[in-house]
Amino acid sequence: MILYHGSDIAIDKIDLSKCNPNKDFGQGFYLTDLKQQAQDMAIRRTRMTGQGAPTISMFEFDEAVLKENTLNIKVFPSVSVEWAQFVLNNRDIQRAGFSHNYDIVVGPVADDTVAFQLRRYLLGVISLENLVKELTYKKLSNQYFFGTEKAISKLRRTHE
Repeated sequence: MILYHGSDIAIDKIDLSKCNPNKDFGQGFYLTDLKQQAQDMAIRRTRMTGQGAPTISMFEFDEAVLKENTLNIKVFPSVSVEWAQFVLNNRDIQRAGFSHNYDIVVGPVADDTVAFQLRRYLLGVISLENLVKELTYKKLSNQYFFGTEKAISKLRRTHE
């Protein structure tokens, strides 16, 4: 399958040390299977940095890897209490040392609407169960997190 990464520069060599912490699934390299989602992220990233140009980098990934036992993989098929807690733990800047041992994580993107609902939960406005219910009916796209060199080795840079 082809996965896309949107940024303000082309990514030819993935450097995990340059990846931002406190993202949905932790510090790692994020991709999507939706080209438009990558394009939107590239535009957003370029606006945030004020430099570069919206750029999509493409990578081939053999999704059979997700079924092998060679890597530690977590797949969240949909929004769930477990997914919400995982995202909350990774996004919590107070838990700077929080980490998990997954090489690859696949699951829904916590976009701005989701972030709003997560804040409502953290403020005690809604319960964790209501948070999940609020998000269950929202059409969320998937993201692919690659958090280790072993995982990165499963990606091959490609061009159209």
